Amino acid sequence: MGSLKTILILAVIGFAAYVGWLLIPPFFAKYQFEDAVKTEALNATYVSRTEDEIRDSVFKKAKDLEIPVTKDQIKVHRVGGQGTGSVAINVDYSVHVEVPGYPMDLQFHCASANKGMY
Repeated sequence: MGSLKTILILAVIGFAAYVGWLLIPPFFAKYQFEDAVKTEALNATYVSRTEDEIRDSVFKKAKDLEIPVTKDQIKVHRVGGQGTGSVAINVDYSVHVEVPGYPMDLQFHCASANKGMY
């Protein structure tokens, strides 16, 4: 009976480790992407770049992190001029994870906004 408990406990721990192995990378990539979006919003406020150029930069970072996002999912809103306006970036995307017995879609929302100095 004692060895059956040990095997069952090891199986549960192994399954939990496997689920963690599947779920941690999308969340880690989300935090890295969120940081990149914040940095892009900050930098874009003080540099004269169009919304499309900002969108392309965010899209490139998403592809580097292997985040399944399209350019249409990246919403960039710029108001005002360089240093005096504001930039807002919003990205909604989902990641499909195949957990044995319970496949799921993780929904993520990354957003950042920055106002100019004046």
